[in-house]
Amino acid sequence: MPLWAQLRDDLRSRLDSGELADGFPGEMELVAQYGVSRNTVREATRELRREGLVIAGRGRRPRVGREVSIEQPLGALYSLFGSVEAAGMEHRSVVRALDVRVDGRAAAELGRDPDIPLLHLERLRLVDHEPLAVDRVWFPAELAGPLLDVDFTSVGFYDELASRTGIRLTGGFERLRAVVPERGERALLGVPAGVAAFRIERVACVGPDRVEWRTTLARGDRFDVVTRFSAPGAGRATPPVSQAGLG
Repeated sequence: MPLWAQLRDDLRSRLDSGELADGFPGEMELVAQYGVSRNTVREATRELRREGLVIAGRGRRPRVGREVSIEQPLGALYSLFGSVEAAGMEHRSVVRALDVRVDGRAAAELGRDPDIPLLHLERLRLVDHEPLAVDRVWFPAELAGPLLDVDFTSVGFYDELASRTGIRLTGGFERLRAVVPERGERALLGVPAGVAAFRIERVACVGPDRVEWRTTLARGDRFDVVTRFSAPGAGRATPPVSQAGLG
């Protein structure tokens, strides 16, 4: 194997054993420990970052990665910002767009005229300085106009919507499906080819009126969909039933 792959495998073994749980060595430390070049170290750690084993933000010392587990309660309105905070992780957004524009597809999803002005917010969502999702929100501008002055770098959309407009969503629906991100989307999310993602489409309402259409592309290797259930008659002893395909 090339030298960088040997280094990657050795570091992976040290990570798996817990040897580096207290801190991942910096670039120059690894150069000194292994007697290799900086390019070899960079290639090895780049692979570890792709696997989520190491996190290294620009200008920051690398650290051992943590598995991101975002619990999405199916059948309930949730905030990605709130879910990340509840998990004890650092959340930040890179705002790629915040303006008013016309979009026929978004208007159709909201059941509005195709030329209605819509507030559009697009963010790259980061967790512990690593990309998690690309999030796009469409909302009637006549309702959400006050949000144009908000810095959405570190605040949640729904919190700002409630505090600045008094609007609180009452319901809606979501559709989740697995997709393979396109090249530009892979670049934003920092994933190699072949890594699947969740595409989440949400339509949210206030009463009977549709007011939000949101699409979120979340990394499949860092996003979990979790639900809870109970079987009818749970708690009562019943004879075992054999059923093909149940496991």
